[in-house]
Amino acid sequence: MPAISRDEVAHLARLSRLALSEAELDQFAGQLDSILSHVRTISEVAAADVPATASPNPTTNVTRPDVIVPCLTPEQALSGAPAAEEQKFVVPQILGESQ
Repeated sequence: MPAISRDEVAHLARLSRLALSEAELDQFAGQLDSILSHVRTISEVAAADVPATASPNPTTNVTRPDVIVPCLTPEQALSGAPAAEEQKFVVPQILGESQ
């Protein structure tokens, strides 16, 4: 017995607002049935004691430690700016916003 019927595919197409032809309904019903059969087979093989994972290989995030280093003072950073106010860059207003 198929895992998904042609009528169910038509129902899903309507919910998704997809206009499918009769041939497409038959084609997608077969393809979705095949996919669901494969998922069922994999589900049967998966053991309850095996934890779910996105990858069988362990992954490690490679980062460097945060180290505080000397940087520009606000005055130095703003020294080359065309306009500055209250230790901030002044830029042209956009989108008609007041702030």
